[in-house]
Amino acid sequence: MAHSGIILFVLVLVTIIFLDNFNKTNRCRVACMGNSITDEHLSNYPSQLQTMLGEKYTVKSFGSSGATVLFDTYHPYWHTIDFFEAQEFFPDIVVIMLGTNDARTDNFQSINNFVTDYTKILNRIQLLDSKPKIFLVKPPPIFENDLDLVPESFSEKIIPLIEQVGNEQNIEIIDVYSEMKNHPEYFIDGVHPNNAGAKVIATQAYIAINSYQ
Repeated sequence: MAHSGIILFVLVLVTIIFLDNFNKTNRCRVACMGNSITDEHLSNYPSQLQTMLGEKYTVKSFGSSGATVLFDTYHPYWHTIDFFEAQEFFPDIVVIMLGTNDARTDNFQSINNFVTDYTKILNRIQLLDSKPKIFLVKPPPIFENDLDLVPESFSEKIIPLIEQVGNEQNIEIIDVYSEMKNHPEYFIDGVHPNNAGAKVIATQAYIAINSYQ
């Protein structure tokens, strides 16, 4: 009887482990792609989104600080390890938020390539075997800052270009920009959101994902 009891205990333990792993691997995988506003070391918007979505989801940050849409810069997202790892994650849902660093004076010189370059990034994501649902985010506004990011270049040129990409590619847009454009208090340096600002981003992403699911 003692031997049978041990066998039963082992079988129960194995079953519990199997079910736990099964549940983890079958969670909906959400990849948050972007720059420092998405980087988990600098922003808690992905972790706030994880809390909002709950245990049926696995949210992971693939933000690369300084990354741009434009390929002709010192740090295009296309060439980052984060973009590579995001693809290896085989996400079911992608929330991609880029464009802020493209408003930097030196980067902005290549702005005429923005639509072409962003389309290439999105097309690569669309080719993933997981066939993810993509949400294209209009990033938070840029206020006065010491990072050489020009608010007018961002609001007057980049935001409309993001809208153009979304419309041309028939990709749903999450409008974080409009939610935050009158709220400089949501930022720590005119560019990077504080906790309250990160909550706005997470909330808008949650609403979009929840509506889709």
